[in-house]
Amino acid sequence: MEGSWFHREKVFFYLVLGLLFQGRVSTFTTNCPRFGQHGLYPALLDSVFDRKAFRPVTNFSIPTQVNISFTMSAILDVDEQLQLLSSFLWLEMVWDNPFIRWNPEECEGITKISVATQKLWLPDIFIAEFIDIDKTPKGLTAYINNEGRIKYKKPMKVSSICNLDIFYFPFDQQNCTLTFSSFLYTVDNMLLGMEKEVWEITDTSQDIVQTHGEWELLGINKATQKMSVGSNLYDQIIFYVAIRRRTRLYVLNLLVPSSFLIAIDTLSFYLPAESGNRAPFKITLLLGYNVFLLMMNDLLPTNGTPLISVYFALCLSLMVVSLLETIFITYLLHLATTQPPPMPRWLHSLILHCARPLKCCPTRPQQGNRSLGPTPAHLPGVKEPVELVGKVPGPREAEVNGRPVSTRAQQEDEAQKRHLVILWVQFSHMMDALLFRLYLLFMATSIITVIVFWNT
Repeated sequence: MEGSWFHREKVFFYLVLGLLFQGRVSTFTTNCPRFGQHGLYPALLDSVFDRKAFRPVTNFSIPTQVNISFTMSAILDVDEQLQLLSSFLWLEMVWDNPFIRWNPEECEGITKISVATQKLWLPDIFIAEFIDIDKTPKGLTAYINNEGRIKYKKPMKVSSICNLDIFYFPFDQQNCTLTFSSFLYTVDNMLLGMEKEVWEITDTSQDIVQTHGEWELLGINKATQKMSVGSNLYDQIIFYVAIRRRTRLYVLNLLVPSSFLIAIDTLSFYLPAESGNRAPFKITLLLGYNVFLLMMNDLLPTNGTPLISVYFALCLSLMVVSLLETIFITYLLHLATTQPPPMPRWLHSLILHCARPLKCCPTRPQQGNRSLGPTPAHLPGVKEPVELVGKVPGPREAEVNGRPVSTRAQQEDEAQKRHLVILWVQFSHMMDALLFRLYLLFMATSIITVIVFWNT
């Protein structure tokens, strides 16, 4: 009992002496003759534990160097609507306590002990983007080596604010920040450093990540800068965490079914417009596409306008335009066979221009492999232009045959009417071919865009 009291009073004497003469004494060495079967005698560190409310320095004008690092073991969730990143970190902080030091040769060769964190001074390091309550479990311990270096690791579930850019969803990459700083100690009292290099943090995090869900970790970078709050200057370290969304789920559930529906709608152009089956078929596809969008609405982000929403809107618009074009062509063919309206001069010139060979939009009669609409011979009362011209009687032939002039004029009117029907039929074929090429161009552009985004 006398020996323990002597050693306890001796350590207390050195502590008081260090507080009285700060700057003259730089280190304290704990004498530990009580190391043995039961380890370190606890009373030797009671004086150190009693001053845990003070920053452990021998000179308060010297800032405490705190080195930090972390390991991201899981990416739990990314909330696009709330702009939040939920992750699980193992935060490590390292600093020196000059009042906890001993000579291993005099202490049974012990170089490291564990101490409850409730008995130690802990740096007030926080994450600036953290918006949740710190749920770190209580009763953690820290390791202290014989030179007074303290290593403290704690698990953290971090819900941090992240500025998410979802325009390229589902091929998006996000860059979130984790800013470590102190809310109490300025640069005059605390400086932050790195315990590990950034590449070590990245490799360790990628190796031990335990979730292989929607997001994957690409890399981690850092930047060091000071933060000015009024007249105070705080040290901070900013980590940039780059994550990427796994796109296979969205490609299979969103892009592939939508592409199939558009492809089927493209093939519907091979149905003859005069048969009356094309319009009901397109209406059924349009209803099915709307049901598909309603079912897949939960997979789309609710905040912002991603590029995939623009793609779905274009697909829906093309299907609506295709349905309207089918209705218009059906009405036009019906009107052309009953009472064809006069054709404007500019439209007649356009048809003649596009009917020439080697042009960008050949008319349907020149495309023998695609019967997307009725040919003039298939319409009731419509004949080919050559046949019509060959059967139109001239003035002398009418006089020889003894036909009256009224009959001849009636035949000329009938020939003009049939020629006008042919022009309107060619116009409908030209519209059908133009929209068909627009469908093919849209599908090719969509496939190329998906391949480029997926590979980058």
